[in-house]
Amino acid sequence: MEAGSQAARDVIGQVEKVILGKEERIREIMTAFLAGGHVLLEDIPGVGKTTLAMAFSRAMGLSYRRVQFTPDVLPSDLTGFSIYRREKEKFVYQPGSVFCNLLLADEINRTSPKTQSALLEVMEERRVTVDGVTREVPAPFLVIATQNPAGSTGTQYLPEAQVDRFMVSLSLGYPDFESELAMAKSISAEDRLEKVETVLDDRTLLKMQEEIHDVFVRDRVYAYILELIRATRENPHFERGASPRGTIALVKMAKAAAYLAGRDYVTPADVEEQFYYVSAHRVMLSGAALMEGLSDRQVLEEITGRVRKRLWERGGVHEKGGPSYFDTPHRLHRWDIRRSGAHGAGGGGAPAGRGHVAPGGLYGRTSGAADTGRQDLGGQRADLSVPGHSEKPGNPSREPVCGPYREQIRGGRAPGGQEGIRRSHAWREQAVGGGEG
Repeated sequence: MEAGSQAARDVIGQVEKVILGKEERIREIMTAFLAGGHVLLEDIPGVGKTTLAMAFSRAMGLSYRRVQFTPDVLPSDLTGFSIYRREKEKFVYQPGSVFCNLLLADEINRTSPKTQSALLEVMEERRVTVDGVTREVPAPFLVIATQNPAGSTGTQYLPEAQVDRFMVSLSLGYPDFESELAMAKSISAEDRLEKVETVLDDRTLLKMQEEIHDVFVRDRVYAYILELIRATRENPHFERGASPRGTIALVKMAKAAAYLAGRDYVTPADVEEQFYYVSAHRVMLSGAALMEGLSDRQVLEEITGRVRKRLWERGGVHEKGGPSYFDTPHRLHRWDIRRSGAHGAGGGGAPAGRGHVAPGGLYGRTSGAADTGRQDLGGQRADLSVPGHSEKPGNPSREPVCGPYREQIRGGRAPGGQEGIRRSHAWREQAVGGGEG
């Protein structure tokens, strides 16, 4: 998994050679590709959308095609058609533009709804049906579609069914001053794309997409995802909330974000980071929200804050007195070990004594074999050797010393029998000076 994560970061580095000052957007598009999704770019002309797609295809060794959508583009131009060959005395199928790895659908809103709808099957099922015959497109198959939000004359709104098939929606926007200055200074006779080197191939990308499914998601993180998605459907500022396909997309994007960060578990930060990109094009502001001058980003950020606050106030899962969903990382981690991994039961945790710490609640998990005393928590580094969390050698389950667990020790109910009690007493004496933190 680490090799795949590094390869993805190498691709990002190559694309950044030609697209300057857009690190976050490039990273987001790479995350969508890892999740096997399509990208919708709503942007003005001339900001580098075509160059971006070509740079990605070159860095990943993918076959690439670009279609400039106009009112006279036909569905058969995309899906292919059959033509009669006199020399063969039969109809021969001519593949359309979708038979590639990376398709740039430029200004997709300038063609007819009939042509737009021709992409529905291939975007969802990675295959096309022509004259009753279904054919698979090359794998991986990814779409970057662009539409111009300004100048709506002669445009056609994308069907909602098609918009929902894009995993994320984003905008590149104008570069900052320093990036545009560097771009101006780099103008030369040499094609900028020549700087991009191929760092992986289609087979490697497919393998990386498969590895995404191995990224662990705690049940409570799944619940958090559902809380966010369902909140979009209940919010009065939205006429329409995110669909169930949005739930699937958010799970995949959160896993891909964790994978790109080099982790094999998802944190709430991964979910919150991807929530806007996944949901923005799936929701529709109400008339009242438009009159108030609200944007979809403002409403989605308000939803995130309210859901986080509600979960924090709820605290724990079902047990009164447990830690809140958004307590300090090391507290959550210790609480989850006590509830599952250290006791060898429940919550999807690993059995005690196997060299594994149970998945660390909402904040993820770590492995006893690989962990070095620190845990990556979505940009934070939580020290697992804080007072009250002993890492004595020979303790693969890392039983914590915390308040409720001390009560077990005092009552003679600590796991591991008398030896476990003696061990826990020794660790408590080490940790008690630091308090509960």
